[in-house]
Amino acid sequence: MSVGLIASVLTPHTPRMAVEQDAPAFIQPLIEGSKALGEWLRSLQIDCLVLHTTHWVSTFNWYATTHSRHEGLCIADEAPDLVPGLPYSRPGDPDFARALINAGENLSIPFRTNDNPHYRWDYGTYVPLQYIDPDAALKLITIPTVILADLQECIRVGEIIDSVAKAQNKRAAFIASTALSHALVRGPEQWPSRSDQACDTKLTEMLQDGDIAQAIQWLPEYAKSATAEMGGRVVASFLGAASTLSKHHLTTTVFGEYAQSSGSGNLSVAISTQ
Repeated sequence: MSVGLIASVLTPHTPRMAVEQDAPAFIQPLIEGSKALGEWLRSLQIDCLVLHTTHWVSTFNWYATTHSRHEGLCIADEAPDLVPGLPYSRPGDPDFARALINAGENLSIPFRTNDNPHYRWDYGTYVPLQYIDPDAALKLITIPTVILADLQECIRVGEIIDSVAKAQNKRAAFIASTALSHALVRGPEQWPSRSDQACDTKLTEMLQDGDIAQAIQWLPEYAKSATAEMGGRVVASFLGAASTLSKHHLTTTVFGEYAQSSGSGNLSVAISTQ
């Protein structure tokens, strides 16, 4: 069985997904898509997940969590009524995390260790994982969105996941926890503008065509035109990770339906060679 990066995945995390029984009807397509994505991902016999979240925000440095176990309560600062303190307990992968830190430093990317016992997950980490891996069986490393990292640096971070996984003799999946277009408005049921939806559709079509290089080339324009979440940084790492997959037999799978949340566009999509 081959090792290395097996799949690069993009999936949403709107806080209205956090408690399934409380989720409004228009969010259900996103939940079903996340569940289907998780079922597919678990079938690939993955050893660990590397999750890049938009809601753990770092100003200067990249970090990788080296905790042997992630445990705590997740509260969304911006929406404590929707994510009020949800418990999580999941194994970490300190060896992989340290190897990722070293690989980043070797490329002059400022990576640091996060082994703080008081650290608690953001909801961009909690929400997708409860659907992707509901039994909390897969080992996890999380990384933040770095404000001073440009799109090219984010692409480079995505690219190193494959080499780290191969060196660790592990099968890894990269999880980009992010919306697509993200020009937020009040009113959770509101759709993105027509122009933003068109940008999201164009990006999705590029992914379905397997044209990762074209998507990377268009990314700066897309990020600006669609008001991509966190400036498109997490989409960038997703594309960087996808670019390392074999160009032969590249498969893009969309799970569930594109759906809205307060004016943002959301979708679960995976790129793999499986």
